[in-house]
Amino acid sequence: MKKLRFTLSEDGKISLMKYGLSLVATLAVGAVMILLQGENPAAAFVEIFRGAFGSRAAIGNTLHWAVPCMLVGSAALVAFKSGVMNLGLEGQLYLGGFVAGCAGYMVSLPPVLHPLFCLLAGGLAGMLWAMLPAFLKLLFKVDEVITTLLLNYVAIFFTELLTLLVISGAKALGTNSIMTPLIHDSAKLTPLIPGTSATTGIFVAVAVVLCVYLLYRYTLTGYELKQVGENLKFARVGGVNANKMFIIIFLVSGFIAGLCGSAETIGVNNRFISRFSSNLGWDGVMITRVASNSPLGVLVVSLIWAAFKAGALHMERTTTLNRYIINLLQALFVLFISIDYGMLYRKYLGWRARKKMVEEEARKLEN
Repeated sequence: MKKLRFTLSEDGKISLMKYGLSLVATLAVGAVMILLQGENPAAAFVEIFRGAFGSRAAIGNTLHWAVPCMLVGSAALVAFKSGVMNLGLEGQLYLGGFVAGCAGYMVSLPPVLHPLFCLLAGGLAGMLWAMLPAFLKLLFKVDEVITTLLLNYVAIFFTELLTLLVISGAKALGTNSIMTPLIHDSAKLTPLIPGTSATTGIFVAVAVVLCVYLLYRYTLTGYELKQVGENLKFARVGGVNANKMFIIIFLVSGFIAGLCGSAETIGVNNRFISRFSSNLGWDGVMITRVASNSPLGVLVVSLIWAAFKAGALHMERTTTLNRYIINLLQALFVLFISIDYGMLYRKYLGWRARKKMVEEEARKLEN
């Protein structure tokens, strides 16, 4: 009889038990770190939980953070699952956020159409920016890891320059922030929970995750993308146009990353603000790695990531701990989830067997 395994990953590599063990190990090491700072770990974890789920406002903040986590996690998943190292998600979401901010106050549309227009415009901007490393790879064989990574910095400064040069009154009086004027009310995403930053963007994010799931699960294009990622030579022998798939990967990944920046602009900030992203692009990389390139995993891990982020702010207000300790917990979680516990267990069994053999040989020599 086949044994059932409950997993979040499609290939079954990461089970729910492994997620649980990794979470326990993360909390254990985190507790030691908190103790070293003179705080009560149990109290700190309780405050994190309260900040994430303890009230309607807390749930709203968690849903707010879940939107960019799901979107940028999906963008990273499309790239990594297909064997492409798109490390330029940060830059792509900046372009998306900038264009969405421009579309939000330069264009006048009805309330229902205006947010959709801004999201679409931002997604297209992220997609076009993602095509730069794709063409450099195909035409000049430039490694996409280098180009996508460097283009992040180019995008940040480029959007700042465009904001200052193209848009009058971009710099807010009395501040050092570079920002566009406020978008029209018709362009704003509808608030989901009054008094919080949770918006209907959560439905957009979940829809994107489901679309990515359907793409890889039920479409020929998704199957070909997966084959390119798993075995490029085999895919080419099977008649897959690798160059075409490479472009599609960057198109889809860049579009979703741009969508993430758009959602932040019209759902949270209500304008484009320079350097608005708190390393969301790298959050996406870690989320999809923890999720083992599974859309369902991205959905679950994004909620955990969002809860950490929402809870960290509350913990900082109620304890002497800095909220950036959450970054440490997230890094530890990624570390522990990456460990091959099965291999460690097999090595332990081998060590125990060798130890038993040595002890038996020693007893024979004594006799």
